[in-house]
Amino acid sequence: MNKILYPCFFIIFLTFLAPVNGAAAGTLQFFANGEELITEGFIAPKLTKDGWELTFHHAFVAISHITAYQADPPYDTRSGKAVSATHTVVLDGLHVVDLAAGSQDDPPVFAGEVKGAPAGHYNAISWKMARDEKGLLAGYSMLLIGKAEKDGQTVDFRIRTAEEATYTCGEFVGDARKGFLDEGGLADLEMTFHFDHIFGRADKDADDPMNLEAVGFAPFADGSKVHEIRLEGMHIGHAGEGHCVVRWQ
Repeated sequence: MNKILYPCFFIIFLTFLAPVNGAAAGTLQFFANGEELITEGFIAPKLTKDGWELTFHHAFVAISHITAYQADPPYDTRSGKAVSATHTVVLDGLHVVDLAAGSQDDPPVFAGEVKGAPAGHYNAISWKMARDEKGLLAGYSMLLIGKAEKDGQTVDFRIRTAEEATYTCGEFVGDARKGFLDEGGLADLEMTFHFDHIFGRADKDADDPMNLEAVGFAPFADGSKVHEIRLEGMHIGHAGEGHCVVRWQ
């Protein structure tokens, strides 16, 4: 009789565990956001720091190593330490997103999702801005295409960089908190790009730290070629308004 009882008990035990484990997972989505300065452009009063109006036809960014963390303790970007996490979720592959494809009312652009992610609060995120060696960007990590206007002058521009950098950020800071994944549910995280750290803002003081590090648009105003830009030193990667640690490769 024992030979029959024990296998039956084991099957019942597994049957009890299976739905619990399956229910403890959900879908975690990742979005990239260039915010209104990309979807609407640098328009008055938010012109570039040197007075140019910019509109973007495309703002391509290549992103890889996208990783979400259930950080414990919550990640402190000032600590200089690595993220300590109870659960980690990785979106595989390299993803080229066009930040200009977002709308004025809904600027985030879908990058990808991971199904079967453990439920819980994803309160940290990291990603690498990486070169797209064979695809759309052909060896570059970012390409901006658009039009600039100032004092009756119009310039069609193409600005690109091959630089690579890894951003590690704490919890999303914005109008609502993100990353709460319920069992069997859906949650999202955002990789935010602040382009005023590149071009500056005319509606802010000239000695604002952001304007001091930004290059403005004047270096690209001749419109005669594809311009290269050096981003190192400009902190464009954020989680909403939350700051990130950046490591340049």
